[in-house]
Amino acid sequence: MIYRSTRSNDWQVSAAQAIIQGLAPDGGLFVPAEFPSAFAEGELKDLFNLSYQELAEKVLSRFLTDYSPEQLHEIVKGAYGDQWDDDRIAPVSEERGGNYFLELFHGPTLAFKDIALQCLPRLMKTALEIQKDSHEIVILTATSGDTGTAAMRGFNQLEKTRVIVFYPYQGVAPIQLKQMLSESGGNTVAIAVKGNFDQAQTNVKRIFSDKEFGAELNEHGFAFSSANSMNVGRLLPQVVYYFYAYGQLVKRQVIQAGELVNFSVPTGNFGDILAGYYAKKLGLPVGKLICASNKNNVLTEFFKTGIYNKNREFYVTNSPSMDILVSSNLERLLFDICQDPATVKGLMAELNEKGRYQLPKAMYEKLGTFAADFATPAEIEGEIKRVYATSGYVIDPHTAVASLAAHRFKKQDGAHPTVVLSTASPYKFPETVYHAISGLEVKRAGMPALKQLTDFTHYLPKSIEKFLGHTGAETVIEASDMPAEVKRILGI
Repeated sequence: MIYRSTRSNDWQVSAAQAIIQGLAPDGGLFVPAEFPSAFAEGELKDLFNLSYQELAEKVLSRFLTDYSPEQLHEIVKGAYGDQWDDDRIAPVSEERGGNYFLELFHGPTLAFKDIALQCLPRLMKTALEIQKDSHEIVILTATSGDTGTAAMRGFNQLEKTRVIVFYPYQGVAPIQLKQMLSESGGNTVAIAVKGNFDQAQTNVKRIFSDKEFGAELNEHGFAFSSANSMNVGRLLPQVVYYFYAYGQLVKRQVIQAGELVNFSVPTGNFGDILAGYYAKKLGLPVGKLICASNKNNVLTEFFKTGIYNKNREFYVTNSPSMDILVSSNLERLLFDICQDPATVKGLMAELNEKGRYQLPKAMYEKLGTFAADFATPAEIEGEIKRVYATSGYVIDPHTAVASLAAHRFKKQDGAHPTVVLSTASPYKFPETVYHAISGLEVKRAGMPALKQLTDFTHYLPKSIEKFLGHTGAETVIEASDMPAEVKRILGI
């Protein structure tokens, strides 16, 4: 299978090359030149009886044709092993508060990013072997919270790789910060950037597209790649859990194979929900994909009007991983609905120059798979409280955004069950969660808040124990200093 850039016809590479490079040299994202054929009806039914690991091999083999079955088997075996606290990897809860919750937080960093970032390092290591590439790979990424820790954990001690994570200073949750600082060391480092996530991500993209910078790295034996969802190797493993969630509902006889299921997805960078769109293209019976945003509701407006406009106030909210105004993976959807790189390049240029663009009518009319909604910080707390009061089930603020969107959507479509993607453990955001379910303020943010929450629920995830006592200091830089900081870290 060949992968191509969303912005031109000039860049066509293999899957292994796409994973190593991360971004296309023209700034575009890699997508399949021809999307894999959908699973036939009989094949789909067989998929629903597989273990998570077996299903992952089947789905990934559709996209990664230059990887041998033996290589994919070893990659999947290593990615989804005993580092997960549930053998099912991504279990679906019983019905809670009117919806089902797909729990994606049972990995080592308690966030859905682990699903892909336990897989991506192994995909990249094998890609280097396939390509006989001798470079030391520099994973350069921006994070709004969870990607940083998951990337650092996934690539920790992996030969021939360095990981440099940039995150917004005072823009991630206290527990997320603790996690990143506890992982920093060896071949991984996390750096705070003055500004918001969009500024950090924009500068990462600029560094990637700086040809002189890339040439200088190459002279020293380095090559850039990305662990963000801009890397297709991050995106593809996420397709698997949509099939797995559907299969669990079939096994429980909630649905018959072939019935439609809606998925409500909390999203900022649009990668997680795009994976659901890819699952539908592979034949999964998806009804609606509900794009759930927080107060930074640029995506809600986009799906309701066809206008993408980042020229608005940026809000720091109680769902920080979604505090994003530039949703990078949306570019892949734009390409899919027009199949014209010139159109995509033009829209991205408008976004860069004017901060907005409007879809042509013919493109906008192809977005019928998607619904959209958003939640304010107060509504997020209200939804955490509602779900807990009705079922005793505790959800995190990001999951609450999707849960509320699903709850509202049921009034429009009550015929099909809805699966809410639960993207993080509530114990990563104890300040908001404790206040929502107890009605009391925490005494102090961070570890004290976590203790109050665990005392209240009588539960503490094992993965959190690793960094409970960590007190590492932050390194804080200006956004304009990011290129120089990369060179300093690499000793160039």
